[in-house]
Amino acid sequence: MMNQSARYFIPDPSRWPIFGSLALLCMAFGAALWMNDATWGKFLLIFGVCTLFYMIFGWFGTVAHESEGGSYNKQVDTSFRWGMSWFIFSEVMFFAAFFGALFYMRVLSVPWLGDLEHKLLWPDFSAQWPTAGPGLGEMFTPMGAWGIPALNTFLLLSSGVTVTWAHWGLLKNNRTQLILGLALTVALGMTFLGFQAYEYSHAYSELNLKLSTGAYGATFYMLTGFHGFHVTVGTLMLMVILGRSIAGHFTAEHHFGFEGVAWYWHFVDVVWLLLFILVYWL
Repeated sequence: MMNQSARYFIPDPSRWPIFGSLALLCMAFGAALWMNDATWGKFLLIFGVCTLFYMIFGWFGTVAHESEGGSYNKQVDTSFRWGMSWFIFSEVMFFAAFFGALFYMRVLSVPWLGDLEHKLLWPDFSAQWPTAGPGLGEMFTPMGAWGIPALNTFLLLSSGVTVTWAHWGLLKNNRTQLILGLALTVALGMTFLGFQAYEYSHAYSELNLKLSTGAYGATFYMLTGFHGFHVTVGTLMLMVILGRSIAGHFTAEHHFGFEGVAWYWHFVDVVWLLLFILVYWL
């Protein structure tokens, strides 16, 4: 049972934030170095990813022990809800910046570069999206909406239904429904990632669509790649919640650990719908 005392729980000093900071630093520098042909950049990136996973599982374990030990009262639960709400808001702003860049290129910069006065500089440039941009003559084929992107849309929408179904099971104290719903959600998330990996391989090898393919290639990979990273993190969180559910954690009255992950997963679903419409379809 959750401790309902008036005393607000203060956790012990933790080593996990410094591991998270180190992981993000190594990932950022490793990715930048790798993209600039530094051979050891990929190893730094891999080290950062591994450190991040270690931090995630370690920090989740610490919080799970505190929660199941009765350390959290209603005040702590409320602060967790506010914290998760602001975190998701920050993620909304993160993706808004990339969607804003896409909007700027498609609606403002590309038509502007196609104006008559700029035809003197780039007479062969056609101001039509998708485009690599003026002066970049490398041919590519844009990614279509129907096929794997549409299938992945169905998978993510289905995963939103299964995680909601699992939540209903938890509220009814039906642990079989809870565990089955979470297992289905994890399976759908992993299937999504598998199809996205195949899509990237197809785009790179057969469509000549790369990060270096000008405006379209950069925005395509930045938006879909960061979303794929969020799906990966969300799937890992769901796996942790699934393991905790199998271990008997959470009750109908006390389960914000589950709710926070469900909120994050629904956010991932909404971002993908915007991606499908604005990047693949239109």
